Amino acid sequence: MKETRTTCPYCGVGCGVIVQSEGAQITGVRGDPQHPANLGRLCSKGAALAGTASAGVTRQTRLLQPMQRLARGQAPQPLEWDAALDLASTRFAEIIQHHGPDAVGFYVSGQLLTEDYYVFNKLAKGLIGTNNIDTNSRLCMSSAVAGYKKTLGADAPPACYEDIAHAQTLFITGSNTAFAHPVLFRRIEDAKRANPSLQIVCCDPRRTETAAAADLHLALQPGTDVMLLNGMLHLMLWEGWVDGAYIAAHTQGFEALKATVRDCTPERVAAMCGISTQALLQATRLFAGTAEGAAAGSPRTPTLSLYCQGLNQSTSGTAKNMALINLHLATGQIGRPGAGPFSLTGQPNAMGGREVGGLANLLSAHRDLANPAHRAEVAALWGVPEVPATPGKTAVEMFQAAADGEIKALWIACTNPAQSMPDQTTVRRALECAEFVVVQEAFATTATCRYADLLLPATTWGEKEGTVTNSERRISRVRAAVPAPGQARPDWRIAADLGLRLQTVLAESSAPDSKPHALSASMPLSADASKAHHPPASLPLSPHSSKPLFPYASAQDVWLEHRASTAGRDLDITGMDYAMLEAAPRQWPLLPGQDQGLARLYADGVFPTPDGRARFANVQYQPVHEARSSRFPFALTTGRLRDQWHGMSRTGTLAPLFGHAPEPVVQVHPQDLARRLLHDGALVRVSSKRGAIYLPVQASEEVGLGQAFIAMHWGDEFVSGQDAQGLRLAGVNALTTGAFCPDSKQPEFKHTPVRIEKAELPHTVVAMAWLDPEQALAVRSAIQGLLGAWSFASCVPFGAGVPTGDAVAADGAPATGLLFRAAHTQATPPELLAKLEALLALDRSEVLRYTDPQRGQRRALRFAPVGPNGFATAPLQAFLLAGDSSAHAWMAPLLQDRLPAAPHRLAMLRPGATAPSAAARTPGADPLVCTCVGVKQSAITSHLQSGHSDAPDQRLQSLQAELQCGTQCGSCLPQLRRMVREGAPSHSHSHSHSHSHSPSPAPVPASA
Repeated sequence: MKETRTTCPYCGVGCGVIVQSEGAQITGVRGDPQHPANLGRLCSKGAALAGTASAGVTRQTRLLQPMQRLARGQAPQPLEWDAALDLASTRFAEIIQHHGPDAVGFYVSGQLLTEDYYVFNKLAKGLIGTNNIDTNSRLCMSSAVAGYKKTLGADAPPACYEDIAHAQTLFITGSNTAFAHPVLFRRIEDAKRANPSLQIVCCDPRRTETAAAADLHLALQPGTDVMLLNGMLHLMLWEGWVDGAYIAAHTQGFEALKATVRDCTPERVAAMCGISTQALLQATRLFAGTAEGAAAGSPRTPTLSLYCQGLNQSTSGTAKNMALINLHLATGQIGRPGAGPFSLTGQPNAMGGREVGGLANLLSAHRDLANPAHRAEVAALWGVPEVPATPGKTAVEMFQAAADGEIKALWIACTNPAQSMPDQTTVRRALECAEFVVVQEAFATTATCRYADLLLPATTWGEKEGTVTNSERRISRVRAAVPAPGQARPDWRIAADLGLRLQTVLAESSAPDSKPHALSASMPLSADASKAHHPPASLPLSPHSSKPLFPYASAQDVWLEHRASTAGRDLDITGMDYAMLEAAPRQWPLLPGQDQGLARLYADGVFPTPDGRARFANVQYQPVHEARSSRFPFALTTGRLRDQWHGMSRTGTLAPLFGHAPEPVVQVHPQDLARRLLHDGALVRVSSKRGAIYLPVQASEEVGLGQAFIAMHWGDEFVSGQDAQGLRLAGVNALTTGAFCPDSKQPEFKHTPVRIEKAELPHTVVAMAWLDPEQALAVRSAIQGLLGAWSFASCVPFGAGVPTGDAVAADGAPATGLLFRAAHTQATPPELLAKLEALLALDRSEVLRYTDPQRGQRRALRFAPVGPNGFATAPLQAFLLAGDSSAHAWMAPLLQDRLPAAPHRLAMLRPGATAPSAAARTPGADPLVCTCVGVKQSAITSHLQSGHSDAPDQRLQSLQAELQCGTQCGSCLPQLRRMVREGAPSHSHSHSHSHSHSPSPAPVPASA
């Protein structure tokens, strides 16, 4: 068995992992105890990585060879790599020739490695001559980038993870850290245990697990963050809690800001934000680090703020970031242990992408596109005449331009805009209108793949070489543990190969006997550089230079060029090399002669601005882009689930990872449900000005009155349907707005006014089946193609056991199941039900059936083969209920828990919701709490009610000892602690329904 040290591909914490492999197969993953980001810990997603790389997952979900779609709507056909790259380079060159370089756009990803990002950036800005390259980091971190630059002078988080242990106040705002960055939250829990006087303040409209763990929760109204933060500064000024000496010595612009916050009185702020003046005062005092009754001039205790998408994803995103940084500057809470504004990066390498200038308005090494000297430096480094000065289209703008016909070709790499972008109507129109769409992907199952004219297979985690940078500016190596499957290639190599060919094609079109193209005047290319359309023996040269434009034989070659670009910059890494990174991750900056980078920035009070002073930002509160109204009375926000990642192309391959949140739902407060005469689990229509989707509704006291929450992950790969025009529904982002922050261009995911009303869809279908794991994901993909046939349809996995990639449960039965739900205005056609039955193996001769065409009733049951104990003990393996599907409430747990079901077969064939007495179970959600060990809420509740110690710590220890929950990755610990405190089930934050039951406990996996 081989072991390889690499980095987790999920969030920006940047955890180190040790991958176990045998031959070409990854067999296990554990946390790397030597990596400073996680010290051996992993969250539930990271601990399950080996399962997502199993042979069965690869065979069923991966894109393994180039594919061409000869006509839109047709199935793609395989072709060779050379032919695929020839096609891509020819089509892009034609479009550039006829329409100019800005007629093409590149949309890439914060999950790319730094080397991948660098080559794409050079390809677009250096060769083609367009700044139309942006990234899904625009949806994630661009407001944080703009906020840092406008106040501190550079896009550089000044704090580090160690500061959590040094802080006396943690100010967490706009971040459900417990779910979004679970391993970092373990550090917060450690710090609280080590220092019980540590105060945690959480600002969030929802009572998330993070908010529940805080000492003070400010449940502010959505979008009012700037008013809250300005109100805190008002109080600091009134109470004398600002640090006048620091302000005078190290900042400028404070007087203008003082005038702005003068009107942000506690009473006005409390009324607008929906909090009490007492809570506002308490939070302000804690942030300032001033103890009650302390004398003027007393030392301040350190405050560290942690923030993420709740601040960033807003039409006031940059203003929110700057308002928070204002508080740090006003109190001198920056540059010392335990203090500073610390933006938590959402994606694994959003920081690396920012470092190489992988955004439409940036250049390499934190250079500004608007600065002529910076453009000249990059042009000289690359050996090109110039870098275009006009900012490119950012993410939302790029797809709007494609929808309008301005951008003719799109190259999409390692991201899924048909799921993740807001305003899906515009995004999908863009994908349909573009003349040529290339999707460079590892997984063939994403929604965007359906729109591609050309699909190019890319390597993914476990197969890649390069580097990533985490939230604390720490660069880690990413290493390949196994060879790439099929014909998959590294992302940087695909981009470089395109560049080699494209340079040749553009050079040939610039030759005297060729028609001139758009680049010929500003960027003439040597016609003699190369004649081949495949990688030539001698690399083509960049224009006006003897230097090759893409001279890379390895990822390290790319990184070395990136390193050279950082010389003299704020992120200077010229003292770093691959050998150092092989030994251990390093933080930047790191200059020649140094062995370690700088853990904290601005300790000397000098900032990377022309005069060395930080800038106070004179920000004023602006309301959300769309206000709630009588027509759209709910404020919808989106956010992360604990065990899922983005569009779930990877995490969605493991059924047990759905145990904690089994199905897509919209959460609203119980009082809002009661006012609308809706019951928990009812199907509702959620609509905004842009579109609508259907979802089950769930009562949750985690959500405030007049608010709603839908997880960001639910795209049309899992929940869909058709609108009134028969077009396929696009998941949660059919609702969200494309309105964005004027500074950062980051869209407002965190506030969308919606209406929620009962769905009038009387004809329903529910089907569940255990399936052969070697076919289950392929079956799910086939069912996904049918989802648009109903007004509402969803298809999600469920599982048994734990997410280690095991193909079978403890009893040898299949461990992967599918749950399908649908509802429509009319009865489902028999031929469509027949297709569904065939996919779920309900078309066999041994299947029991009941059909009543006149009443629209149809039922099918498949039981396990008769065992040694006879048919009476046979469990249910699959069922389909059409028409009246209410019996699913008692049939589903029989199937999921593999209970004897055959004696109830006649009752299962009868319409109605009433269960036979022998099969009756008390309805109620029993969600999975601990994914690693497979422990359900009912088991935890039973243990807590069995008379153990009243001391919370002892009750938690008893739980861990008895049930083993919370002893592995620790992602469930916030929920366990809440249940221990409450001593009862925490239904308010469950994402399950009464028909959803979680797997039975299973042995602790060795790989966890």
